[in-house]
Amino acid sequence: MSTSNPEATPPPSGAAEHAAVDAALADLAEGEKNWADLSLSERGKLLDKVHDLTVQHAADWVDAAVGIKGLDPKSPLVGEEWMSGPYSVATATAALSASLAKLEAGGSPLDGATFGTAPGNRTTVKVLPLNIFDKLLLSGFSAEVWLQPGIDRATAQRDAGLAQRDPSHTRGIGVVLGAGNITSIAPLDTLYELIAHNRVVALKLNPITDPLLPVLTRVLEPLISVGAVRLLTGGADVGTYLVHHQQVDHVHMTGSALTHDAIVFGTGEEGARRKAANEPILGKEISSELGGVSPTIVLPGEWSHADIKFQAEHIATQRLHNGGYNCVAAQAVVVSSEWRQRNEFLAALRDALDRAPNRSAYYPGSDTRVAGAVASFPKAERLGKNGRRVLVTNLDPGEYEPLLQTEYFAPVLGVIDLPYQGNEFARRAAQFVNDDFVGTLGVNIVATPQTIRSMGSAFDSFVESLQYGTIAINAWTGVGYLTATATWGAFPGHTVNDVQSGIGVVHNALLIDRPERTVVRGPFRPSPRSVMKRELSISPKPPWFVNNRTAATTGRLLTAFAGAPSWKRLPAIFASALRG
Repeated sequence: MSTSNPEATPPPSGAAEHAAVDAALADLAEGEKNWADLSLSERGKLLDKVHDLTVQHAADWVDAAVGIKGLDPKSPLVGEEWMSGPYSVATATAALSASLAKLEAGGSPLDGATFGTAPGNRTTVKVLPLNIFDKLLLSGFSAEVWLQPGIDRATAQRDAGLAQRDPSHTRGIGVVLGAGNITSIAPLDTLYELIAHNRVVALKLNPITDPLLPVLTRVLEPLISVGAVRLLTGGADVGTYLVHHQQVDHVHMTGSALTHDAIVFGTGEEGARRKAANEPILGKEISSELGGVSPTIVLPGEWSHADIKFQAEHIATQRLHNGGYNCVAAQAVVVSSEWRQRNEFLAALRDALDRAPNRSAYYPGSDTRVAGAVASFPKAERLGKNGRRVLVTNLDPGEYEPLLQTEYFAPVLGVIDLPYQGNEFARRAAQFVNDDFVGTLGVNIVATPQTIRSMGSAFDSFVESLQYGTIAINAWTGVGYLTATATWGAFPGHTVNDVQSGIGVVHNALLIDRPERTVVRGPFRPSPRSVMKRELSISPKPPWFVNNRTAATTGRLLTAFAGAPSWKRLPAIFASALRG
């Protein structure tokens, strides 16, 4: 990464105004020494404490999230907050602790892993399922991390562990600029900075999530007490002061490419000039997860009416989960105009978007972005009880650009028709989403098992050709986010002056070096239809579906299970899931 020299970095200003930042960084400078002295087993015990506190305070966490997002506390949608909040942090801390235990024993986090191969001289690592509980709770779902081409099994095992392979060699102070949408992002990014990169962390919360400060303070107390983490709040001025501070060695952010560029190059005409010339004003490295326009590719095939209804609900969920305020929310559905069931599918998709539960537009600027989409597409349909959902169909190629180049970060979904069939459709769709869509964070593929089998090796080549950090086949890429041992981030290769969906990965609890992507697979049909069609899955409608009637109960039970996995907890989870 190209950065400017230290002399080009503007000095911090307003030090008196930002005394809290100075104090936090001074604490972390001392805390780094404490962190360096901790053994791997001592670090693992701290993670175990964070794990236990996450589950202990999970209800308070969810209550705060419900307030932030204006949800009815009795709504099934509260399940989203359980699963994308404390559940995610509980599973991540457990997995990271297990990796440290293997390193402490002189081994590798990948000892005992299942390796495979993928096209293009790639080695794969199975990251889901990893045990019998995974197989039961996520029946039919799987995930693999594909390593970058040429990395073999022995190299992967040797290099897994990242900075924890030399724990006493700490790497300064990292800043994490937290996201304002999914409540686990900030603590998960903090854990990754601390463990994968061995940097102590100043976490600045997004102002939207400031109500979480008391809960996160309690949850992260073991790391705060040893001086490894400090929590900060404040607006853009605090963030600017913090990232440019001379005591900060690295910045990680989740947000928009515009915010990234403002941090790295500055704003206005001078910022644009610096970006064009690749002359950063940020005198340190930055990693990032920035979203983009995520596609869902629907491969044509023979679908039953039940298949069409279920997959329409699936894609509606990909857009409407968390109100549409997700970095990896599907924004454009790519279909074949030659598919004989196209119209029936679009009618079902329209109905699923229209009938999904109503919710408030809590994320700032949402209504403005929706209005911008409607202005760009005057024939767009307004759906839902409040008309805040937008569906755009029947576009001419000359009308595509706003949909493919603008991340609306709002409940806006478009449909793109390509005039091809069979393998040619898959090839053209991959080329289209690689070349014409901004961002590389995630892509979804929906296809019947019969279609996948009929394509043979062409399907594998299709998946390989997709240049995205997470690829989900008959699943949503959000499953990759929820899988602690999977990687999460953009496809590798972006630079600060063409950042797309960001630089680097997070999560990655197996601490895998040089990953390229995560590939998630799920069942095309829910149980019992999956069993009747001989799919190897007994999963009912997933609890993250926006129309799942028992998602809140299932999410709460899953979080308790993540706190203390036990066979005794499974019947209640299954019973709730089946009623969804």
